[in-house]
Amino acid sequence: MKRKLPPLAAIRAFESAARLGSFTDAAIELNVTQSAISHQVKRLEELIGRDLFLRSPRGIELTAIGQTYRRELTELLDRLDHCTERLVQHDFQEVLRIRATPAFTTRWLLPRMRTFSAEYPDLDYDVTIGFPPTDFSQNDVDIYIHWGTEPVEGACVEPFFQTAASPVASKSFLRNAPALRRPQDLLKVPLLFERVDDGWAEWFKTCGITLPASQRGPRFAHCDLAYIAAEAGHGVALAYLALIEREIADGRLVRLFNHETTPSVIYSLAYRESDASSPKIRGFCDWIHRECVPAVPNQLQLIKA
Repeated sequence: MKRKLPPLAAIRAFESAARLGSFTDAAIELNVTQSAISHQVKRLEELIGRDLFLRSPRGIELTAIGQTYRRELTELLDRLDHCTERLVQHDFQEVLRIRATPAFTTRWLLPRMRTFSAEYPDLDYDVTIGFPPTDFSQNDVDIYIHWGTEPVEGACVEPFFQTAASPVASKSFLRNAPALRRPQDLLKVPLLFERVDDGWAEWFKTCGITLPASQRGPRFAHCDLAYIAAEAGHGVALAYLALIEREIADGRLVRLFNHETTPSVIYSLAYRESDASSPKIRGFCDWIHRECVPAVPNQLQLIKA
């Protein structure tokens, strides 16, 4: 059966303008003139017989059918780009591109990846470091270790990593610090704070203590820097316990009290909906869920935007 496909130039012009919300930005992305973008979009609208954009002096806005078409085309173009890149790279060797936060990558993922390679010897992996937001628009990642459980448009989100947090410090710090026998004793020593999602106030609340607004201590951009500072003896960090199991086991960090925050999901797997049945995506997801058992209860469900 002969396919009735619209011109690729018109498809690319529309998808770029729809994704960027601007004919001008689409022209820059595709290295053509703004009038060329406008002409190609009009050509596509005439072929379909429907308006894809509402045009006004303020700019352009997608119609309802334009929004639907844009989502489907972005997914198709991403898959086309992904398939082509996969053929070009590594002499046709399958590669799984993973992006995760520094703490998860160095403290949890990489120490376990040998077991993944043993299960999937024909699948290479490419690991990069990244922070929120989860963004598939550059098509340089197959699967994100996604922070939290927030939905992502066009992606599946699978919660998999749940943990509580509790104070930890190095042995060298504890040798020189005042005795830390009760939670309130922590107010006498440097606390290591995180700039985002710091949980100290929540932890002190579980102990029946209000953290003073005047409490001093160094601040770090993310948790891994706080953990490194704690290992170096700079103070006490509030650490996600499931991330520092090895550090506690080998004595680099010491857990100070049994009090801990309420367990919460701090990481999910995120991948494109179009890749939900991909063998390499499904293989990685199944493997990581097995590695986390029994970290996350079975009732946690797949999340879609």
